[in-house]
Amino acid sequence: MQGKDYYKILELPPSATLQEIKTAYRRLAHQYHPDKNDNDLYAAAQFEMVKEAYEVLSDPAKKEYYLQQRWYDQSINKKNTETVITPVTVLQQVLELDKYVSKLDIYRMDKEGLYDHICQVLSDDTIRKLNSFDETEINKNIVDLLLNSSRPLPWVYAKPLSLRLMKLNTDAISARAINKYVKHSQTNDTWYKYRIWSLLLITLLLSFLIYFISR
Repeated sequence: MQGKDYYKILELPPSATLQEIKTAYRRLAHQYHPDKNDNDLYAAAQFEMVKEAYEVLSDPAKKEYYLQQRWYDQSINKKNTETVITPVTVLQQVLELDKYVSKLDIYRMDKEGLYDHICQVLSDDTIRKLNSFDETEINKNIVDLLLNSSRPLPWVYAKPLSLRLMKLNTDAISARAINKYVKHSQTNDTWYKYRIWSLLLITLLLSFLIYFISR
């Protein structure tokens, strides 16, 4: 529910009455219904979004909760969107993410925040919808971009992210790329742990050496 502008989806102002909401829903549902569009998957995705918007705005309890969330998002300048989840729109999201991450300092970036954002972009619902389109080539591009964006992430985030990426319908090449990403992350994590112990051991040896020389 969060992050979506249901009024824009139904092409209505926030002041719309229940009757106006019902009228808009009937019009858009008729326009995007799969039966009216030869079962086109993009139209079906738009129809699903319209249906979701109507179910929320026509239910008093759901609408009240949505309006509270909408007010909160506006108070923190968080933009809501009416974007339909399709392979093309998700690809655009990950392209923008990859461009943004490329400009960050990997030593000072919020790695947990990056992981959480990727999980939001590639939620279980999004994965399900992407797989329903069966556009393997676009899914491969999404995987490649997310692997590149997530390279700064430590093993604790890389492992669960790889499992999420594996859920996308791609091919053997993408699967190998994900496995390579996992192994590289695990190797870096192991090296980092040993490096700490190595530095500790060197420090202790130097301390003993200085002690014996000074005697």
